[in-house]
Amino acid sequence: MPNGKSSLAKARCPASPRGREAARIEEIFTRLEAADPHPKGELEHVNVFTLLVAVVLSAQATDAGVNKATRALFKVADTPEKMLALGEDGLREHIKTIGLYPTKAKNVIALSAQLIEKHGGDVPCDREALQALPGVGRKTANVVLNIAFHVPVIAVDTHIFRLSNRLPLVSGKTVEQVEAGLEKIVPERFKLHAHHWLILHGRYVCKARRPECERCIIADLCRFEGKTI
Repeated sequence: MPNGKSSLAKARCPASPRGREAARIEEIFTRLEAADPHPKGELEHVNVFTLLVAVVLSAQATDAGVNKATRALFKVADTPEKMLALGEDGLREHIKTIGLYPTKAKNVIALSAQLIEKHGGDVPCDREALQALPGVGRKTANVVLNIAFHVPVIAVDTHIFRLSNRLPLVSGKTVEQVEAGLEKIVPERFKLHAHHWLILHGRYVCKARRPECERCIIADLCRFEGKTI
């Protein structure tokens, strides 16, 4: 049976570097959760199909710009059948303010047809089937899985990529490396909303040109050499 001295010595042992890093990550997400317990994506949609379309349209475009175009679009085409009836020319007229709109219109019409032909008009709830749709990559599939089907996956966009490398959470040269790393290190209880917390923090606080460190709730946990405080 251990004596009191050995038990006390064990209790005073410093945490390992791995343990300290896990505690730091836990604290980062604890604070983000406390500041925004129920985060939501900023792309406007009325159902799973319109969410999918909005995410496809958002590639290399702002959410605000996409929302401006889709408010009228989704009033007339909120199902694959209605989108197909609108046609590529009709869709282009609705989304011509969005970058790369000719290609995006072609993809949205094609994915609408494929949803009808292969999925009975429903949006599938697994990544492989989603990525088989025209214009849908891994990030788009992850966003739909997370928001529509509440799957705890993290879709790495430019904001999350920058933030993860800056703090850092996970350092990586590709979005695939960062996604895989975040899947490993984000505590399970935070995974469902981690995607939104990181995007919103990167979009409005830890900005690309000048991070607003003076109002950052995790500044003391950040190791970025370019911190402004």
